This record gives sequence, C-alpha cells and structure tokens, in this order.
Amino acid sequence: MDFAGAYSWPNLSFILQGFGVTLIVAGLSIVFSFILGTILGILRFTRFPLLTQVLAVIIDLIRGLPLLLIIFSIYIVLPQIGIKLSPFWSTIAGLTLFEGAMISEIVRGGLASVDRGQIEAARSSGLGYIQTMRHIILPQALRRMVPPLVSQFISLLKDTSLAIVISLPEIMHNVQILQGHSPNYVIPALLLAALLFFAVNYTLSIIARKLEARRI
Repeated sequence: MDFAGAYSWPNLSFILQGFGVTLIVAGLSIVFSFILGTILGILRFTRFPLLTQVLAVIIDLIRGLPLLLIIFSIYIVLPQIGIKLSPFWSTIAGLTLFEGAMISEIVRGGLASVDRGQIEAARSSGLGYIQTMRHIILPQALRRMVPPLVSQFISLLKDTSLAIVISLPEIMHNVQILQGHSPNYVIPALLLAALLFFAVNYTLSIIARKLEARRI
C-alpha cells in the first residue's frame, strides 16, 4: 500500500474530482426523481382505478428491474432509436426513472397515511381537490415521508457507483483508473472513497433523525 503516492495532490485531486461528479449526478437525480416520484405518487393516490392500475404495473416493473440494467439499457439501447445520451445524462436518466418509481411508493404511502376525514372535511368546506391536496394533505404527508425519503436518497448516492459500467468519470471510475497506474494505490483510494461516501450519507442520516424528532 502506497498512501503517500495515492494521496499525492494529482491523485487526490483526481479522486475528489470524481466525487464531485458523483455529487452532481446524485443531486440532479434526487431533484428529478423527487419530482417524478411525487407526480406518480399523487396520481396513484387518486381515485381513478384504470389510471392507478396502469401506473402500478409500470412502477412495479421498473422497481423489479436491476438499476444497473436500466442505466446500461438507456446508454446502449436508446441510440438504436436515435436518442444518444452521454454517460452523465444516461446515469441521471436511469437513476431518475428507478428512484422515481421507488419514491412514488413512499409518496403514495405518505398520502394514504393522512386521515381521510381531513380530505372530506376540506372538500365539504369548499376547497377543491388540488387545494385540498396542496394545503391539507401534502404538508402533513411530507413530514411523515422525510425519513424514508432521506434513506432513499442515501441509496441513490451509493447507486451512482453503478455508472462505472458506462465509464462515467465518477469516484469509483477514477479509483479504478488509479489502480491501473499502480496496484498499491487501490486500498488507500478505496478507503478515501469510503470515507467520502460515509461522510455525506452520515450527514444525511443525522438530518433525517433531527427532522423525525422534530415531527414527533
């Protein structure tokens, strides 16, 4: 093991640059998947049997596929029909699709946990469905969804490493490149990568616990 060589400024900068890509991909995927998951979750919560059943089949199908397969398929298959995405956007598209399906179930469960009596009371007071959802149901549901959402976001951050299969220059890809330069760099580089992932994920878990304690 060569810690001095692995942590020399050029190598250290290379690893941190990869982690920067990881954070950007994770951040954009979190935003997009949350938007997609919220929309799908609300649609599944509505009382339209045909719509909810169709969405349930699609969401279950996506959730049942390996994320690695989804990312690889987007990168390889879409160009066959004229849609070519870079490794960066292929990863974001795959994570958004997969995590959006996961988040939709969290959103649907959060909405379902709110007492139906509140919906009926809001509607009887003259509020429309959208107003009821926006002002009465969603604020309560979102507070209950915080812990599982943060857990899902932590999983998303870790799942960015799967993009190594399409050569996205994220942290694990850069660690692999360092291995090619010297096998003695592998363990130090992996230890640093693990520390960086742990620091971000542990911070997110602390935030989730504090938000949950405040809600209680």
